Amino acid sequence: MTDLFAAIQHRRSIGKVKQDAVPQEQIERLLEAAIWAPNHRRTEPWKFFVMEGEGRRVLGRAYADIALSQVSGLSAEDEADQRSNHEKKAFRSPIVIAVAVSPAEDANVTEIEEYAAVHAAVQNMLLAAHALGLGAVWRTGDPMYHPIMQEAFGLSGREQLVGMIYVGYPDMEAPQSKRIPAAEKTVWLR
Repeated sequence: MTDLFAAIQHRRSIGKVKQDAVPQEQIERLLEAAIWAPNHRRTEPWKFFVMEGEGRRVLGRAYADIALSQVSGLSAEDEADQRSNHEKKAFRSPIVIAVAVSPAEDANVTEIEEYAAVHAAVQNMLLAAHALGLGAVWRTGDPMYHPIMQEAFGLSGREQLVGMIYVGYPDMEAPQSKRIPAAEKTVWLR
């Protein structure tokens, strides 16, 4: 088993991966790691949508529809080119996992804590991918929060995507990274 502290320190976002298939068992291990994230009141507020093969078109169409909703006056040819370019984003890895928060309908549950739990689940997935020798990157940005994207995944009410996890076998070296020492970001109250 990979040393936990080493995994935390050496895991990096791997945005360039091979298109080789990832066995379903490995993806299931990522999902199992995710569901063990801490969650206040044990609400388990996460939802996962695993896309592979042509299933990635759901995401690709949503990316394209969002981009095209923000421009006007394109020729049919330019629109087709734009659509194709945006749809390709969903095919940058053989597996894409959309992760959503589904906040509990309970007045005693604080919504921001539901988001925190799902973000912790994503971190568990990223660490598990690293431990399995997979490359993964957590992609977010304005399209994640657009109503078109919510509709593409059948989300309703307070449900919201928190990002896409692109997964595959690394096709790049893990980038080097530095952090400001924790001591410089810590205040001890004694």
